[in-house]
Amino acid sequence: MRQTMDRQPADLRRIVADPAPAQRAAERLAGRRLYIVGTGTSWHAANHGAYLLRDAGVDAVAVQAMDAALDGRVPTAADALVLLTHRNTKRYATIVRDRAAALGVPTVIVSGIGAGGDVETVAPETSAAFTASHLGCLARLAQIAGALGGTLDLSGVADAVAAALAGAGPRVAPPGRLLEFTGAGSNQWTAAEGALKVRETAYVAAEGLAVEQLYHGPSVALQAGDTLVALDGGGPGGERVREIAAAAGRFGVTVAHVVETGLPEPLSIFPLTVAVQRIALEVAEALGTNPDSFGKDRPGAVEAWGSVGL
Repeated sequence: MRQTMDRQPADLRRIVADPAPAQRAAERLAGRRLYIVGTGTSWHAANHGAYLLRDAGVDAVAVQAMDAALDGRVPTAADALVLLTHRNTKRYATIVRDRAAALGVPTVIVSGIGAGGDVETVAPETSAAFTASHLGCLARLAQIAGALGGTLDLSGVADAVAAALAGAGPRVAPPGRLLEFTGAGSNQWTAAEGALKVRETAYVAAEGLAVEQLYHGPSVALQAGDTLVALDGGGPGGERVREIAAAAGRFGVTVAHVVETGLPEPLSIFPLTVAVQRIALEVAEALGTNPDSFGKDRPGAVEAWGSVGL
């Protein structure tokens, strides 16, 4: 995981220097309502992508792959599908992809290199904790948004990610009970990704919520011994993030502020995502868990989960 994370600035520089695949994809998507579909980390990317596309004036909605497969929330031939996948193998994403093909829905698959996608991101990862492919997917989504009318400049993203990897942000120790992440706007999904990464690498109880969702209910469960990671991308919700974090601190919760104001807020998702990846990795290292195994090295895990398909 650490080796893969360390290559992310180079991956991003390569992607930013190669906008043609995203531009070709944008030609197929232009003028349509976009359904951005994914599972797990790709679900978080779908929500980031919807924010980026809406910022560019595109009608875009994120839908869980399972919901799109089973609940009828699917694009028609008048719409378009952007399917996000690391390896292009998950059950419900495959159902959505095949149904879209049968209905004649214009489809763009964003995937890792060699996974059959229309727009490729990075080389396959060997760690089960996907990091570089997630950031690569975000970069491709930002490029697609730019080709559809967005004005965000991606030239500073790789350097911001390199700075985040260098570890200027706070160090987060394993919590006594709960590790909570929160953010506003698009960074609510960065918070969700942070919690996912901590759970799958360190097996620690973790949660990631939008700041207002955290405050209205879940905040009452925070207590001394817990840690709150407050993600501040510098946008209009930043003041609320700081307000809620300060209240948690007064109640004895350990608060770690991760601030990114060197990029426009829509692009803060890149260094802030790396910051939560780093927190997950360092908590795993502190606890002695294997961040690459997806928990399969724990006694009984393969027997319990091995029969459940992706």
